[in-house]
Amino acid sequence: MPEDTMSGGCQCGRVRFRVTGPLGAGSICHCRMCQKAFGAFYAPLVAVKPDTLEWTRGMPAYFQSSNHVRRGFCKDCGTPLTYEAPDGIALAIGAFDEPAKIPPKVQFGVEAKLPFVDHLAGLPGHRTENDPEAPVFLADIVSYQHPDHDTTSWPPEGGAQQ
Repeated sequence: MPEDTMSGGCQCGRVRFRVTGPLGAGSICHCRMCQKAFGAFYAPLVAVKPDTLEWTRGMPAYFQSSNHVRRGFCKDCGTPLTYEAPDGIALAIGAFDEPAKIPPKVQFGVEAKLPFVDHLAGLPGHRTENDPEAPVFLADIVSYQHPDHDTTSWPPEGGAQQ
């Protein structure tokens, strides 16, 4: 893929996208609608120009969350994918295959920011494998999540990941 092309998709792999061209600034929205749409403390989003976005597998389903905004998501696994308003479209940063390349630059809806969000980085952190119960849980886990790269088809034949 060219350097200015980024891909992503939902957790189950039934909806995939590609953006060719520069992305807008990454953002975080703290508004209550975004909290509910993402089931999270905030929504990390990045603006894209509509002519740079291509749906490469499947299409999102939509929920009209207000008279001005509709939100795209995978109808099978529920992954949030888009925020679409009269001023443009934004994609969920976490749905990209390489989300670390899209750091947020601005926050919106700060009037609804949950009071503990600014302190999350100060909480103790633990690696999954250091949890005493993790080895038993992880020993035979099989992920059905789509990998963080494009695949020719999904799910793969025989259940093995591509």
